Amino acid sequence: MNKKLYIALLLFIGLSASIGSAQTVAKPVADLQQKLTELFPKAVITPIENLEGYTTSYQLILDEPLDHKHPEKGTFQHYIYLSHVGFDRPMVIETHGYNTGNIKSEVSSLLQANQVAVEYRFYGKSRPEPIPWEYLTNDQAIADYHGIVTQLKKLYTGKWISTGISKGGETALIYKSKYPKDVDVAMPYVAPLINTCEDPRTVTHVKVVGTPECRAKVTALQRAVLQNRAEVMAVFSEYATAKKMQYTKVPMEEALEYAVLEFPFSFWQWGGKCDEIPAANATPKELFDYLNKIVGVGTYNDKMYFNYLPSYYQHLSELGYYGFDFSPVADLLKIVKSSSNDRFAPKDVVIKYNPDYIKKVRKYVENKGDHILYVYGGYDTWFSCSPTPKPNVDALKMVLPEGSHATRVKDFSAADQALIKSTLDKWLNK
Repeated sequence: MNKKLYIALLLFIGLSASIGSAQTVAKPVADLQQKLTELFPKAVITPIENLEGYTTSYQLILDEPLDHKHPEKGTFQHYIYLSHVGFDRPMVIETHGYNTGNIKSEVSSLLQANQVAVEYRFYGKSRPEPIPWEYLTNDQAIADYHGIVTQLKKLYTGKWISTGISKGGETALIYKSKYPKDVDVAMPYVAPLINTCEDPRTVTHVKVVGTPECRAKVTALQRAVLQNRAEVMAVFSEYATAKKMQYTKVPMEEALEYAVLEFPFSFWQWGGKCDEIPAANATPKELFDYLNKIVGVGTYNDKMYFNYLPSYYQHLSELGYYGFDFSPVADLLKIVKSSSNDRFAPKDVVIKYNPDYIKKVRKYVENKGDHILYVYGGYDTWFSCSPTPKPNVDALKMVLPEGSHATRVKDFSAADQALIKSTLDKWLNK
């Protein structure tokens, strides 16, 4: 969900564990492409290289409606990736929240399942230019997923599982709330359900997480960077030149201030190590290098500013987001005046926040969201915005106490992994 997510979402961790029935050796399906063509007659379907464990894989470019209620308003090209192992295996749909490629999810490995990875509308290759912003809504995106699943269920008639990471996990929860019968199990990872455009729970979290000593070092790093602004800017300039980065949308000195404000959020989100934080008297290069390691100053350059426009539009219209805490460095800021992330939103469209959208999703999953298995890291800043299912709901929320936004099933203890696997097995064999 934050500015390094594009990289994080492309990380894949495979597991060899299996759940349910024994693995079967799948044979190539010679007529699968023809079957897919019959389901999606307007799609461009291309064979692609198999991921480990699969026998047949395709990229599908769908002719997706911009508006599912009014298909006459036009279409956009929507990229999805289907990986097949056997019609007798479950199917996992990964509801990516951003762009994607053909990447195997942890859940697909756990279940030895077929997989369809769906790029979110208007991200990555599925981005029309210019973006018709009025159609970038969660309901339209969820209708994309519903249409894909409805068609593929004609081929894959076994159990269906949805999964996603961060914004993709939030998408899985939204999908479950809108079409509860589409999938048998939802397994979102590190998924927040955010209350406002600047959810105060994220600020509270970074003020209490970890140890007082570590939090003090985080603040000291922020202040040291801005107290050595000119020297750090010189290092930043050299870095940008070497990486051929342009900063015309967000000038470099402004980008540095945003990176400093972002630092506590990202440090705890990504599992920063306190003993690696440079001392306040470190060299300007050491200060910059660590700030860059945690936040990624390249994400403020023109290319990434362009890539993130759909994300900020969604956060500021329906999803909600977080705000910056000025208190540690307020006396050192020269440029940034607002705690909002609206600085990074598209400028050619009026954005109005709907405070009720996610509240309805939260109400559903907490009160009616059976067969949802949540995975969180306790140190992750986004954990502060996690839903909590009521005791009467048949759901499981797993929290790795000091885990980060990169927390996966493999990071839990053997006992906790066994609980996760037995729970999935129980739900999928009902």
